This record gives sequence, structure tokens and C-alpha cells, in this order.
Amino acid sequence: MSETVYNRIAMLRAERGVSRRQLSEALGIHYQTVGYLERGEYSPSLFLALRIAQYFEVPVEVVFSTDPFPRLGSGERSA
Repeated sequence: MSETVYNRIAMLRAERGVSRRQLSEALGIHYQTVGYLERGEYSPSLFLALRIAQYFEVPVEVVFSTDPFPRLGSGERSA
């Protein structure tokens, strides 16, 4: 079983016009960490995952998943 954590951080940032640097400053992390998170090269702690979700004002399940998110426009709907 893979321990991959998928995320929508890049999509949420783009949707809201937030740069990696702006997000990193709001969270108190290095801006490169945001890139590592977005590319799946780093899995956040539970605390950081909750803070990211809080920043975007969405439930943590909207940002992170253990299953890949459907591609936008694919016609698939999440349950």
C-alpha cells in the first residue's frame, strides 16, 4: 500500500491568486516547501495539513486525499 498523499494546493492557490511565497509566509514555512508539497515530494504533518485547509477556508479533505483527485473536466465526480 502506497503512502502517497495527493493535494490540490496548486489549484487552490491559482484559483485565489496566491503565490507560493504568500502562502508560505502565511503558514510560516519556506516557500520551497510549498513547491515540494504541490509536487508530492513532501507529505505535510497533520498540523500543517490542517493549517493549509484553514488558510483556504475549506475542509482538509478538499485539499488532501489518499486517492488521486479526478482531473478537472474529466466528467468524474467525487462522492
